[in-house]
Amino acid sequence: MKKKFITNLLFLLGLNIPIKLFWIFGIDRTVQIVTGAQQYGFYFSLFNFSLILNILLDLGLTNYNNRNIAQNSHMLGKFFPNIIMLKVLLGGVYFLVSFVIGALIGYGAKEFWLLFVLLFNQFLLSFILYFRSNLSGLHLFKYDSMISVIDRLIVILLCGSLLIGNLDGFSITIEVFAYIQTIAYLLTFITSFILVYRNIPKNVYKFTLKIDIPFFAVVLRQSFPFALLILLMAFYNRVDSVMLERLLPDGVEQAGIYAQSFRILDALSMFAYLFAGILMPIFSKMIKEKKDITQMVRFSFLLMFVPSIILSASLSVYAKEIMGLLYSEHQEITSAVFRIIVLSFVPISFTYIFGSLLTANGSLMSLNKMAVVGMCLNVILNLILIPVYKALGSAVAGLITQSITALLQVIIALMVFKIKIRFFDLLKSVLFILLFMVLACLMHSLPMQWSVSFVLTLIGGLIISIIFRQFKPLVILKIIRSEEQ
Repeated sequence: MKKKFITNLLFLLGLNIPIKLFWIFGIDRTVQIVTGAQQYGFYFSLFNFSLILNILLDLGLTNYNNRNIAQNSHMLGKFFPNIIMLKVLLGGVYFLVSFVIGALIGYGAKEFWLLFVLLFNQFLLSFILYFRSNLSGLHLFKYDSMISVIDRLIVILLCGSLLIGNLDGFSITIEVFAYIQTIAYLLTFITSFILVYRNIPKNVYKFTLKIDIPFFAVVLRQSFPFALLILLMAFYNRVDSVMLERLLPDGVEQAGIYAQSFRILDALSMFAYLFAGILMPIFSKMIKEKKDITQMVRFSFLLMFVPSIILSASLSVYAKEIMGLLYSEHQEITSAVFRIIVLSFVPISFTYIFGSLLTANGSLMSLNKMAVVGMCLNVILNLILIPVYKALGSAVAGLITQSITALLQVIIALMVFKIKIRFFDLLKSVLFILLFMVLACLMHSLPMQWSVSFVLTLIGGLIISIIFRQFKPLVILKIIRSEEQ
């Protein structure tokens, strides 16, 4: 399993890193600069509103399906058409509830039109993620990897053409930006559907779309714990910008500042999510086959631990320089917010590993209790900190919430699977973090070009991780070359 994990992870990252980095820093950042912090903050707040409620599109079906297909691949033919119909019905509920809540919190005609486009995008994306859960559940990770970048690639081509002026009569506005994403999602939807459909055994179940109430009831009952978990986690992960926009007189601008600071964290989290997308079906299959997962957990932890520490600490130390490079507007406050918010990548990384493990095991009750704590804590901290510190207060609230929820997940996983922490390994990890933080601060204070010292800091962190045996490149190379799958 280690070889399957590492080879597919390298393929996935090889596709996603160049395309999604260009999307985030070449397209999304440029759109924000062109449209301005206020207009982008308006879009960002509505976008996060659509994300918080998109659990109604899925109700945990994607995570439930990923685990179920990984353990019972022969059931794909029965589940696939029925869940498609169920998700269409859930889409109607999603639109209705979103518009009702939007009206209650005071959205006007302008907000409602853009919200409709964003809701439709989420509807399409929900299907794409469901189709991908089937591909990864079947361990068709290469197909899943290719689908993961198609939408961003299309947006890059279309937005890039507008930004460099190749299409006369068109210009980038927030609305056009949303429409382009709709086109990209539609094309990805069609591609991913075809890939899954081709892998359905046609001689077992006939592909028929119909409303099957008994099936819907059984699946929704089984997927409800997954749905509750996703809703709670989406709430404490995405409510920040909505609260900023609603609680402050200059809320739209503060949401835009928060969005500028959040962009790199969102990019890092995206790659951590890809990591978890491979881990979850692998953990599910190992648990079903009653294999010992201890070594796999330790291996995946070290693979994520080192990059998360090196990247988050380095980006935090060089926050002012990096934000100055990316933006010309609100640099000072954006740098301060970014210095705090990027540190959340460490607990987020832990969440994707141990949360995936507990989800694969079906430990949903424990995860939901953790998520309730996270939601309540995040809302309370934001209510206290946003009126005083604005976007900076929201960043602090997010870091505290992510750290506490990640720690809870680690503790739960260690208890459930009886994984023992070796004191010497823990000591090496602590020493690695302390020594790297000292190195990063020293390199930042040296009188040289900041970009050079930043790169040297990253290289130095990698060297320290190898010395302290937190990162073992020879072991990874040996796994890749081995015959073991």
